[in-house]
Amino acid sequence: MYVDADRGRRCADLCQEEKIVSRAIETRVLIVGAGPVGLTLAIDLAWRGIDVGVIESRGAGDPPRIRSNHISARSMEIFRRLGLAAKLREAGLPADYPNDVSFRTSVTGIELVRIPIPSRARRYTATDGPDTWWPTPEPPHRCNQIFLEPVLLAHAAAQPHIRILHRSRLEDLCQNERGVIATVRDLDAGDTLSVACDYLVGCDGGKSTVRKKIGANLLGTAVIRRVQSTYIRAPQLLARMPAGPAWLCQVFNPRRCGTVFAIDGRETWIVHNFLDEHEQADAVDRDWAIRTILGVGPDFPYEVISHEDWVGRRLVADRFRDRRVFICGDAAHLWIPSAGYGMNAGLADAIDLSWQIAAAVNGWAPPAILDAYEIERRPITEQVSRFAVGLALKMIEQRRAVPAEIELPGAIGDAVRARIGTEASEYHVQQYCCGGLNFGYFYDRSPIISYDGTSQPGYTMYDFTPSSVPGCRAPHFWLRDGRSLYDALGPAYTLVRFDPSVCVSGLLDAAARRRVPIVLLDLAEPEGRGLHARNLVLVRPDQHVAWRGDSEPAEPLGLVDLIRGASSLSVSKAA
Repeated sequence: MYVDADRGRRCADLCQEEKIVSRAIETRVLIVGAGPVGLTLAIDLAWRGIDVGVIESRGAGDPPRIRSNHISARSMEIFRRLGLAAKLREAGLPADYPNDVSFRTSVTGIELVRIPIPSRARRYTATDGPDTWWPTPEPPHRCNQIFLEPVLLAHAAAQPHIRILHRSRLEDLCQNERGVIATVRDLDAGDTLSVACDYLVGCDGGKSTVRKKIGANLLGTAVIRRVQSTYIRAPQLLARMPAGPAWLCQVFNPRRCGTVFAIDGRETWIVHNFLDEHEQADAVDRDWAIRTILGVGPDFPYEVISHEDWVGRRLVADRFRDRRVFICGDAAHLWIPSAGYGMNAGLADAIDLSWQIAAAVNGWAPPAILDAYEIERRPITEQVSRFAVGLALKMIEQRRAVPAEIELPGAIGDAVRARIGTEASEYHVQQYCCGGLNFGYFYDRSPIISYDGTSQPGYTMYDFTPSSVPGCRAPHFWLRDGRSLYDALGPAYTLVRFDPSVCVSGLLDAAARRRVPIVLLDLAEPEGRGLHARNLVLVRPDQHVAWRGDSEPAEPLGLVDLIRGASSLSVSKAA
């Protein structure tokens, strides 16, 4: 966090210039919020050699909030590069606990249908079911945020380039062409600290102070669904499930619909009670709703650990940046967490922003490269949020009038259960096995991507077509030595060459002139050449394709300037 004397003097000068008189320190990047998004951003920046400060209002030992239950495949690819995937795989549910999604009349009631999802013990080897086709070295991982966040926090705290200030709150910020000054209050001592930085990033959640300070506004639908959520301890619940354990139970009955996630696979669960349109959380008997969703009587023992009622929304900030200040994750977008894509979209924000900040700080790109962040990420959050909300509305409609016959024994009940189970599984498999949402999205108007006039393939939540069209995620394949393509990519740009006879000296020389780090990777795998469809594919640090061709470009320096944000070339798609 502390840096050399020259930068220290700059910090003092900036503070004096802004009439700030409190104690001052300096860092390259200041991150507000030490949740999964902020910590991942900090770890990635530190991995790139950037000094990072993180401020967090919670204490170092305070437990995380019970929120996201799913680490997406795309996020696990990020954690693989950062060396955290294997450790995260060990966190969460027991190794043999089924990660299935079960549709039931209650948690202890009749099962309508089940979507099979491999336990983590079978995650890399299973070939059956709709959740085993993932074209990636890192399939998704069902793990609650209470297990994810401590792993990230411990790793971040151990990095020499990261300093975390717990029990600290951002009170104000100001910026000019030289940097940003943040006023930070120590919540225990009560005094203030000034932090001077090159860039500041708000990863401070839905009520983001940073978003408010830069004058960004959340736009969209403020209320889609209200949810009464309760974190409980119920050691006897597993033994009361005739359909067996599952990671998630989706409950349909005429009295109360909801979901129940297994947290530790033994005794802790989170119960989401979906309220009707006319209901408010404080007007619904919580105990009655929990027992109705679980399907247990008044004598069944359970303990409320905590509860947090929330509103499902679809809100996206009208801007993600003001000069040197940025927002990521829930600070930038809020929506119903279908497919677990609240936190995971935030992680994608962080990784897109991280390498661009590092490029500017390390000097091989001008600050203009950072224009790409909002241009790339804001349209993706619009797309993802509409997918999530569309699915949520279907769920609301199906739960609005669950027929009483669903709980009847015999042929009539069987027919109703079969119909609702089929309908539910058909659209729920899209969110729980969402390959398209992970790998199908693309950046199609980026100022730092060289487009070739080819349209990117469309995608659904479930399906996508692997493609090397610029803006798409570079298609994954396994190398002959057993590594993933992603394991062989460099920390900045990688020029993947499938034909060693193709000359690339002009492009590499141009990159050297501009000090742009590009690693040449020669590969001979026919599968890779088939998937990537060109002899040369230039892959960015975030695994998206920046350019492709069968030979090096006619003006290599022009391409290098474009990908580093120093070109005035048009970024619109070719006709």
